[in-house]
Amino acid sequence: MTTTQEPLIQIGKLAKQLGITTRTIRYYEEIGLMGPSKRSSGGARSYDRDEVLRIKFILKLKELGISLKEMQILADTFDSYNQRFDTITPQVLEILDLHIGKVNDKLTNLSSLRDDIVNYRRRIAALLEEQPSA
Repeated sequence: MTTTQEPLIQIGKLAKQLGITTRTIRYYEEIGLMGPSKRSSGGARSYDRDEVLRIKFILKLKELGISLKEMQILADTFDSYNQRFDTITPQVLEILDLHIGKVNDKLTNLSSLRDDIVNYRRRIAALLEEQPSA
C-alpha cells in the first residue's frame, strides 16, 4: 500500500499567498505560535496543510483584535492537549466575548463623542447666525 505525502509549500510562496511577509511567519515560529517548520535539503522552510491552516487561524484572530499574548496562551493549550480543537474552543469564545464587550464600549464612547460634536457644531453655527452682517 502506498501513501501519498501531501505537498509542502515553501515559505515565500505561502507568505505571498497570504499577503504577509516571510518574516511574519518566522516570527510566529519564534514566539511559539507555531512549531518549527520543516526544512528542505537546501534549508528552505516548508509547510504542510495543517501548518497553513494554523497560520490562517492566527491571521484571523489577529484581524479580530486578539493579541499575540492571547494567541500564545491558546497555542500552548492547543499543543498541550494534542492539538484538539475542543480544548481551545471555550477559550476562543471567552476571548471573543471579552473583545465584543470592548468593541461595544468603544461604540458607546464613539456615539457619545459624535453627539457632543454635533451639539457643539450646532452651537457654533447658531453663534455665526446671530452675528450681524458687515
